[in-house]
Amino acid sequence: MAHPDLSTETHIWGDDTHYTTVRAEHCEALAARHIAHVAVIDAASPYAIVRTHLSGAFLQVCVAGEGRTLLDGRWYPHKPGLASFAPAHVLHAFHCVPGKRWQLAWVRFMPTSERSVDGAMSPVMTRFDGQGLQHAVLGLAREMDGAADPGTCAIWVDVIERYIGRVLEPWQREARLVAVWHAVQADLARDWSLADMALLANTSEEHLRRLCQKTHGRSPGKQLASLRMAHAARLLATTGDKVEVIARSVGYANPFAFSNTFKRLTGFRPSDYRARPHVSLLHGSDS
Repeated sequence: MAHPDLSTETHIWGDDTHYTTVRAEHCEALAARHIAHVAVIDAASPYAIVRTHLSGAFLQVCVAGEGRTLLDGRWYPHKPGLASFAPAHVLHAFHCVPGKRWQLAWVRFMPTSERSVDGAMSPVMTRFDGQGLQHAVLGLAREMDGAADPGTCAIWVDVIERYIGRVLEPWQREARLVAVWHAVQADLARDWSLADMALLANTSEEHLRRLCQKTHGRSPGKQLASLRMAHAARLLATTGDKVEVIARSVGYANPFAFSNTFKRLTGFRPSDYRARPHVSLLHGSDS
């Protein structure tokens, strides 16, 4: 199966892909929640999206069919009952499997949303039944096409926000991990060891591994690297700091090790990532 070229911003819809979307510029209730747009997609090959600079965080749930989603530099099967979350400032891509349809519901957050705040969350694939979110998006779209009553629209957006919370909040409900990652985020330059993090979690190193695997789907070390690279990507996109300075600020004394880790998780060398044209969209108007 051929995956799309990750070096180029790509938006391929195809003639057999259909979508329903509501954007913040047309819906005050979405704008008030800092949601750029919501959509329901019924896609077929050659549908493929590559975002080389994701200006706002992105939540996508599979309702039916099957596709492929890029997270942490790896392609994952995206099937019914699975939701993916991609933070801002990362390489993000997904595409249909040839011969299979793929039905999705998604929420694109503005750069100003708390969901898009640097380090708010690293890329994750988790279990979630997306049919409720799909129906809420379609309900909002139907209201916008009809009376567009502000109060009714606000109710639909509130329902959408509640579903968003169901997907995202469980990843932050484990108090021991929250304590760890808040401390890590406050000092990414520190040479964090598994023992340091286990002490913050008030648990053994092995139990910390189990907690991270259950909650984040990855080891503590990989979670740490993901948070560091998310912050580094933001600095590359929004500052003129030298790569070596950014590497040190996220805990890498060796810029070559930093560059290799950044490429593994984002698909780009730091210098190549910075050289790409970046967008900063208030409403995230790209698809």
